[in-house]
Amino acid sequence: MDIVIRQAEPGEYGILGEITAQAYLRDGLLDFGEDDSYLHELKDVAKRATAAEVLVAVEHDRVLGGVTFVSGSGPMADLAGTGEAEIRMLAVDRAARGRGAGEALVRACLDRARATEGCIRVVLSSQPTMYSAHRIYGRLGFVRTPERDWNPVPELLDLTLVTYELTL
Repeated sequence: MDIVIRQAEPGEYGILGEITAQAYLRDGLLDFGEDDSYLHELKDVAKRATAAEVLVAVEHDRVLGGVTFVSGSGPMADLAGTGEAEIRMLAVDRAARGRGAGEALVRACLDRARATEGCIRVVLSSQPTMYSAHRIYGRLGFVRTPERDWNPVPELLDLTLVTYELTL
């Protein structure tokens, strides 16, 4: 496998934003169209990179996908509390799926969490239909935490995100 996981470079923010947005749109995870505010958040990698670590999976200088690693609570954390890190916005280009990039990105987040002083757990939210991601999480030892399931926009959506955690 020639896939390398590393921190995203500013010149890659645009392509990673597009990969992330298209993954959500084409997989039917956003049905609000191009004007959806969350779609703009998915595309704004530069903003994410100011508050969290954005990682990319690269093969021969081609960005295959990326993930946002949040080490603790803060502006990019949806779930993470004291002693927790959070994985957000995992996405792999459709043409690169099935080759291990998604799992490699999650493993890189776990490595970073283990290296973070005081971090005892990694948490994440996922849409119920993200089956491929759920398989990755299960293989790596994550367990469902239904007591933490939540709705990001209750007044607009009937969408409950499912949650997972891995104790380090």
